[in-house]
Amino acid sequence: MPRLAADCAEARTMMVDGQLRPNQVSDPALLVALRQLPRERFLPEALASWAYVDENVPLGGGRVLLMPLTLARLIQLAEPRRGESALVIGAGGGYGAALLAACGPTVTALEEDEALLALARRVLPTVAPAVTIVRGRLADGWQAGGPYDLIFVEGAVEQVPAAFIAQLKPRGGRLVAVRMAGGRIGQAVLAEPTAGGLSAQPAFDCTAPVLPGLQSATSFVF
Repeated sequence: MPRLAADCAEARTMMVDGQLRPNQVSDPALLVALRQLPRERFLPEALASWAYVDENVPLGGGRVLLMPLTLARLIQLAEPRRGESALVIGAGGGYGAALLAACGPTVTALEEDEALLALARRVLPTVAPAVTIVRGRLADGWQAGGPYDLIFVEGAVEQVPAAFIAQLKPRGGRLVAVRMAGGRIGQAVLAEPTAGGLSAQPAFDCTAPVLPGLQSATSFVF
């Protein structure tokens, strides 16, 4: 399908140059990955035409593929580095995990939804084979791979499970997520472990659905 491939490549260029670079996305490695990774392949085939729209793409069950600008700015906020270990919570079809891996870290992608897992298992081995895909409850994290330099929540939280904090490296570890607190607009936050819990700094306004198990009944407020 050469025409489709050409159309998607053009759409990626427009996404980067029209949506992202004018809106403070400037990390060189991230921009290269955004131009190269076929975002459309991380969606169910029926939704592939939505891949480059400037909005969240609904995946069913309250889950979405985050809009390009939100996801890119979250990854840039995380400052992923080569040689680090990263855990993606709510990896969905694996696009965010693939972007992170292209920036250097060793990435584990955690998902609990069977349909999204099937999608990730179909695309990641060919597009980002270094990403490890694991199945489990999102709120439990993935202790077997920890402690992590980076926990990247690909969606929103109301509260952060204690398991996430325990799985971060106590020195240099960091967590990036969208924090929703009852309103329609949330905040991207960068959080670091301290003796008293997580210390979170807001970075920019954005919105995303709260991931399963990360609603306010979960155990830790930051």
